Amino acid sequence: MDIAQHLSETEISARILRHAVPKMSELNIPVTPNNYSVWYEYYLGINLDLKRAIDGLLANEVRFTTDVCDGLFTTYIQQSSPELMEHVQIETQMLINSLLSKIAGMSQGNIKFSTSLQKFDKTLKNNPSPEVLQSIVDDIATELDGIINDNIAMDQSLTSINQEVGALKKEMLDLRSVVMTDQLTSLKNRRAFDEEVISHIETFNQQEIKSSLLVVDIDHFKRFNDVHGHLIGDKVLTYVAQALKQSVKGDDFVARYGGEEFVILLSNTGIAEAKIVAENVRKKIAQRNLTIGKEKKMPLGNITVSVGCASLKLEDSKDSYFIRADEALYRAKSAGRNRVITESEV
Repeated sequence: MDIAQHLSETEISARILRHAVPKMSELNIPVTPNNYSVWYEYYLGINLDLKRAIDGLLANEVRFTTDVCDGLFTTYIQQSSPELMEHVQIETQMLINSLLSKIAGMSQGNIKFSTSLQKFDKTLKNNPSPEVLQSIVDDIATELDGIINDNIAMDQSLTSINQEVGALKKEMLDLRSVVMTDQLTSLKNRRAFDEEVISHIETFNQQEIKSSLLVVDIDHFKRFNDVHGHLIGDKVLTYVAQALKQSVKGDDFVARYGGEEFVILLSNTGIAEAKIVAENVRKKIAQRNLTIGKEKKMPLGNITVSVGCASLKLEDSKDSYFIRADEALYRAKSAGRNRVITESEV
């Protein structure tokens, strides 16, 4: 299939988008133009060398670090498919040129009309006869028809372009939502959490609005996962995620940080209030006995969590804020699990 041809096929591009972006999110790969072009080609399936390379990385559970992603792009996209990048540039330039041409055509039409009006004015002053007046009126009507037609055509072009831009904007918003969402639990993911933390720090520094962070970890999850399998493990993750989501309100933010670890950012909340929220979360999760199976239900027992709490300080960065809460979580784990520890208790 010709590259220019397959890029113009909307259905194929949409299908690839639905597969590529969730996979990139799952692997914690930033959705940059270079990275997306790699996974676009992978799911398109015509770049066999690239497909074999990625399949090998996936099979060996290699992390898709920045270096790995850059290497894939350089080796299999930039070097082997420069025409792909060139095609995108050409298509974009054609759109810009088309719009500029229409605008320039309108400008030229307006200049021509202005020149004609000056000519009509001069003729009318030199020979104000009824015949000349009729001729000038006819000529002005003709000129105006041309201007009106040009404006209508331009308005239609701008409307069409505006619709395309609107559709693209919605697509980018949808794309951002996918990139910022954990596919298993439907909570926000670590990337979204990083952005939210920075927002809390900026608000705290500018307006002194308090912020507290809870780091929540499922107790003995690995052992539980090994005994019952990953599908049941996913069910537990989903249960905990929903319990966390139902335990917060308003501007509070919940995300899956990674693995069996979750984070909650509490806006306008001090450490004492944060501990109360954390205790409520811990109790809510522990009070339910989980079961598996539709007809013959098998009990899985109680799921418990440990929670570490920290409150934002003036000198905090994104990392230092998280580290203090994570250290409190470690202390909660060491103290026997299924408990809440604040940074002041570490």
